[in-house]
Amino acid sequence: MTVNMAVIQVQVNEKPVECSEGQSLTALLTMLDMPLQATAVALNDDIVARSEWDSTLLSSGDRIALFQAIAGG
Repeated sequence: MTVNMAVIQVQVNEKPVECSEGQSLTALLTMLDMPLQATAVALNDDIVARSEWDSTLLSSGDRIALFQAIAGG
């Protein structure tokens, strides 16, 4: 039996990205090849704790902002 997953569009750093409806933040970051350890995520202007990425599911129109930690002085 084949399950048809709806494709939705979200905004990642103000660029359109297609993903599956109900996809988790972790799955999105993996799909985008983002380093999970050095990334911070805001969903619709709210920071999402790393411990909540697996349980945070995406919906059409969500706005995701990704930030990478940069070492420097």
